Amino acid sequence: MPYENISATVSDQAMTEIKGAVAAIYKHLPFLINLTPDERRKRFKMGDKSLAFVRNSVTATQNNPSIVPSNFDIAEFNRDYQLTVALSEVLGLLEQLTETVDDTLLAVGSESMSSSLLVYDYAKAAARHSPGLKSVADQLGERFKALGKRRPKASDTAA
Repeated sequence: MPYENISATVSDQAMTEIKGAVAAIYKHLPFLINLTPDERRKRFKMGDKSLAFVRNSVTATQNNPSIVPSNFDIAEFNRDYQLTVALSEVLGLLEQLTETVDDTLLAVGSESMSSSLLVYDYAKAAARHSPGLKSVADQLGERFKALGKRRPKASDTAA
């Protein structure tokens, strides 16, 4: 679908259901963990080639259990692999959703900012002729104090 303009709302009921859907994901994956940046750095990273290597290793241990010591838990190894496959699929679905939400947020945020820049320009123009609007224009202008004269024009960002 080509992007032109977003005019939508999220109802309170829809937001409640979305939060419930996310909570349901957590409920179905109660074993999820959070790693520190250092822990992430120290771990093996699983790409397609590594996944194929693990799959082949699982097959090798199932077909030839004598190649591993007796204390090597082949069943647990297989469960870890199966969970890796399942979580990879879940992650792919969530990444698609995240990308779509992020793109939509960027687009609608840009629309909001463009409209806000127009409102700011209108408020500044109106403040020159209407008493009491200078404080409104000044309040809106707080966003650009650090930028000085480099504030983008609404016409520049609308394109």
